[in-house]
Amino acid sequence: MASSNLDHHRDSEVLVQENNSSVRTLTLNRPRHLNALSLEMISRLSELFLACEYDANVKLVILKGNGKAFSAGGDIAAIAYHLYNGDWRLAVKISEEAYKLLYFIATYNKPQLSILNGIAMGRGAAIYALSRFRLATENSMFSMPETALGGFPDMGGSYFLSRLPGFLGEYLALTSAKLDGPEMFACGLATHFVPATKLALLEEALASTVAASTIDSSSSRDLVFYVSAIINEYSIQPVLKERGSARHKMDLIDKCFSKGTVEEILSALEKEAADLDGHINGDDPWLSSTIQSIKKASPISLKISLRSIREGRSQRLGECLVREYRTAYHVARGKVSKDFIEGCTALLWDKDKIQKWEPSKLELITDQMVDHYFSNKLGDDEDEPEELQLPARSDLPTISKL
Repeated sequence: MASSNLDHHRDSEVLVQENNSSVRTLTLNRPRHLNALSLEMISRLSELFLACEYDANVKLVILKGNGKAFSAGGDIAAIAYHLYNGDWRLAVKISEEAYKLLYFIATYNKPQLSILNGIAMGRGAAIYALSRFRLATENSMFSMPETALGGFPDMGGSYFLSRLPGFLGEYLALTSAKLDGPEMFACGLATHFVPATKLALLEEALASTVAASTIDSSSSRDLVFYVSAIINEYSIQPVLKERGSARHKMDLIDKCFSKGTVEEILSALEKEAADLDGHINGDDPWLSSTIQSIKKASPISLKISLRSIREGRSQRLGECLVREYRTAYHVARGKVSKDFIEGCTALLWDKDKIQKWEPSKLELITDQMVDHYFSNKLGDDEDEPEELQLPARSDLPTISKL
C-alpha cells in the first residue's frame, strides 16, 4: 500500500498528456514549490523520456511546468535536509540521477521542446538550456543563482554557459543575474520566442500537424526540421528592453569577465565604476549591482564557478558532467568549506540571515583549496561513490547551437 501511494505521488508530480499517439506533453507539477525537481520527479522523467524514445509512435516530446515556473531547480529543501543531518550520500544520489536525466535529454534521439513561460533557475535552467528546442516568452526568467547559495552552476552549466556569446556565461554564473525572454533569445539560450498568448495555438498545431506527418519517428533529422518549421510560424523577433539589459553591456562584460581570476574581474569592474565618478552620467546602476552581487556571493563558490566554466570551454558535455559531478560531491561533503549548507540554511529557514561565508574573502582562498574540488579522487573511504557513469548513447544528436 505504501508503494502504491508513493507511485501515485510520483506520477502526480509529472503529468502526462497524450495529445495523440505522436506527441507527448510532460508537465512538471509541483507549482507550490516552483516545480523544484525531487528525486521522484527525476526518476519519473527518466522513465517517461526512455519510454517515449522507444515508442515508435512518438515523434515529439514537450516538457513544460505547471504554474509560474518551468522549474526553480533542484529540491534544495530535500538536499539541505540530508546534508544538515549528515546524509551526504543521498544528496549525492539526487545529483547522480539528475545528471543522468540531463544527459539523456541533451542526447535525445527525437525532437524535444521545452517551453519556458515563467521561471527557470539552477538545475531547471540546465534542463531547459540543453533541450533541442527552447521556447521563451515575455514571461520567461532565466538565472543560475548557485554562487549566492554557496554552490556552483552544475548539471552541464560549465558546458552551456561557456558557449554563450563572449564572456556572458561567466557574468551570469558569478553574479546570479537574470535574463528575460528577449535576452535569452538574443544570446541563444532560447531557440524561439513565442508570445504567451500563442502557446496554446502552437501546442495544438504541433499535435495535429506532427500526427498528420508521414515522416517516420526514426527519421530524427527530418522530424527536427519539420517541428522547427511549425514553431517558426508562431515565433517573433522580440525587442530588447532599452535600459538594463546585459546584451547592451556586452563590450563591458567581455572586457571585465574575460580576466583570469575573480579578483581581476572584480578589480576591472571597480575600475570601470571609478572611471565614471565625476561624469554627469556617472552613476551606472548595472555596474553597481554587478559589483555588489559578486561581493555578496560565496568566495569559494566564485572561484569554483569561474574555473569550471573555463575548463568547460574545451570539453564535451559528457566530460563536463563527469567533472561537475566530482565537484558537486566535494561541495556536498563540505571538507574545505560548508558554504553550501550555510547558503541553503539561510534560503530556507532564515531569509534575513547574513551568510557567514568561510573562507570569508577571496584572498583567503588558496589554489590548493580550489584544486580539492576538481580532484579526480572522490574520497578515501570504501563507501565513497564511484565516478559518474553516464548512460551509453549510440546516437548523439547535435544540441541546437547556443
